Amino acid sequence: MLRVPLWAAIVVTAALAAGAVHAQAAPAFRWGGDAEGGAPYVEADAQDPKRVVGLDVDVAELIAKELGRPAEFVQIAFTSLDQSAARGDFEIALDGIEDSAARRASLAVTMPYYEFREVLTVRAADAMRFRSLADLRGHRVATLGGTTAYELLLAGEREQGIEPISYDDDVHPYEDLLNGRVDAVLLDNVIAERSMRRMPGLVTQPDAAAVGHYVGILAPAQTALRDRVDGILRQAMIDGRLETILRRWLVWNDDQPKLHARLLAAGEGTPAAAAVELPRSVWTMTWQYIPSLLTAAGLTLALSCLSMALAVCLGSAIAIGRVYGHRVLRAVLTAYVEVMRGTPILLQLFVIYYGLAPVVRLPAFAAALIGLGLNYAAYESEIYRGALEAVARGQLEAARVLGFTKWQALRLVRAPQAFRFALAPMTNDFVAMLKDSSLVSVLTVMELTKQTQIFATNLGSWVVPGALCAALYLAMSLPLAHAARRLEARWKVPEAS
Repeated sequence: MLRVPLWAAIVVTAALAAGAVHAQAAPAFRWGGDAEGGAPYVEADAQDPKRVVGLDVDVAELIAKELGRPAEFVQIAFTSLDQSAARGDFEIALDGIEDSAARRASLAVTMPYYEFREVLTVRAADAMRFRSLADLRGHRVATLGGTTAYELLLAGEREQGIEPISYDDDVHPYEDLLNGRVDAVLLDNVIAERSMRRMPGLVTQPDAAAVGHYVGILAPAQTALRDRVDGILRQAMIDGRLETILRRWLVWNDDQPKLHARLLAAGEGTPAAAAVELPRSVWTMTWQYIPSLLTAAGLTLALSCLSMALAVCLGSAIAIGRVYGHRVLRAVLTAYVEVMRGTPILLQLFVIYYGLAPVVRLPAFAAALIGLGLNYAAYESEIYRGALEAVARGQLEAARVLGFTKWQALRLVRAPQAFRFALAPMTNDFVAMLKDSSLVSVLTVMELTKQTQIFATNLGSWVVPGALCAALYLAMSLPLAHAARRLEARWKVPEAS
């Protein structure tokens, strides 16, 4: 009988156990979504914020279980899901993602697993007045940017004079509808029904403006995995597991059995069972979007110029107050500067537009202008304060000897020289404001970056939209920088010989 040392037996046993565990441990099935989008798709669990729950969470876990792998959620901003899928940041994205020609042209798209209807929601008082998009000529209609609904509203803008208002989330459109900032919301029936339960006073019209489908998206090369997922979804339709998930999240309706029947009748050979329009060429779509991009660029420039004018005026007043004011005034102005510089501008915009809505309902453009102006005034004031204090004390003393008052010395001696010192950083701040104006899209202002984002989503690529956006920003900022350099050269103090 062969005798084995005890230590050797322990080592061999441990190695075999480790090998067995390694063989059993399957890699995680990484799937992408945006928990900020909320129910019923993906949202943070109220009992445990570290985990997510929702309709698409259950669908992802169903797929992962059938693949024999644990599901792992990857948080990605909704507007970036297409690009992240193409990059391979995860294996599949599931988050109420709409089937579209652009997605089928650039990604591997699963078979549909849910059919939705684009429906119109209005205030209860307007239910008889606004029954369809045709009744909303000249009125503001809200939706999510880069969606089928947004495309419908763009067509309505051209044909019926509807004013589309784009949002980054599906909560604020309905809040603004209640507050009277928009006259209707066009979105999926799933979102509309949930919003009506949460916000009394809204009515959803029964007729659908369009019909669409939710799908999963994968990297273009992942067709084999896409086909496996299609098989899992098809089997889940047959055995009722998908229906169970949809009923659990209160989204099952009479449209779903018809969809399942069509897909199952189509058989294995037709994974893309939902009919979609043929994709338009890149240049055709680019040509169609150029007028919108130019309009958005003009709005961005106008907003930046007006906000900078407000920032310069307010910043000058703050700087003068901090240099010449009483101790109490200086303390108050210093506190303002620190608060505005120490908190995110995005938070300030939300407070001005949404937080103050019960008191004063500012139009989106006005709220954006005030928000940018108030924020940049804090930074401008520091530039001007430093410039005022950089003027030589000897010149101020000379002004006093000549009998100038403080106001005369400031206006005739100190301010002109301080302006020369402040010109370069002022120019930098204006260029920065041009770029920061992209943040005002959260207030439904259709500035250049937001319009580019919608263009890129519908095109399925950022290459052409990104290049056009960059060119427009450069076209706005470079002439300003050139003009500032010429002014600096003209006002430059000649060096003593």
